[in-house]
Amino acid sequence: MNILWEIGLQAVEIMTLVVGILGMAMSLLFVFASSTARNLSTILNRSMDIDKKLLFLDKSIRTDELIYGHPLIVGGGLATASLFALIFFYFKVDIAEFTRIVFGSTQTSDIGEIIFQTVAWIGKLACFLGLALGLCLMVSPATMRRVERKLNTWMETRSFVEKLDRSSHDLDAIIFRYPFFFGLLGGAISCLMIVLSILNLLR
Repeated sequence: MNILWEIGLQAVEIMTLVVGILGMAMSLLFVFASSTARNLSTILNRSMDIDKKLLFLDKSIRTDELIYGHPLIVGGGLATASLFALIFFYFKVDIAEFTRIVFGSTQTSDIGEIIFQTVAWIGKLACFLGLALGLCLMVSPATMRRVERKLNTWMETRSFVEKLDRSSHDLDAIIFRYPFFFGLLGGAISCLMIVLSILNLLR
């Protein structure tokens, strides 16, 4: 597991190095050839039809016939799975051992243990909720149907899609109005990323 962790860190450092080099190249264009950077930005600008991409959100998927048509099977399966997962979280998960395997004996192990403890508690709460829903579905499916109908809400996404469809040139206008400043700022950030990536790779 430590080998996988090291490989992941190496991959992140290499990606950071590549992003830093690309950022440095773009920053140099801003400083020494802002017109070329503007032309490149114009070439790379694309318009995307959001309506076609989000059509699947408008589809209605009916699951109530399956769930409420077989409440004992679905409720029993949900309750059994939740109970099994709950037993696993309470008796089988050793957070300290799992943290030691993933992070090793490093200074970040305490943070890792806090993260895994939080995930475990979220899992336990989800298991309790699933167990309650499963039992309620088995005992009183009509009550579950009424609760579900009260919780069902229609969300209007048209205004959000219209905002995404609007083209805004404010950011480009600000950047190309002060290309030297943004070039130096981007160059400094990219230089820092490159130096840190190289130091971590050579460590």
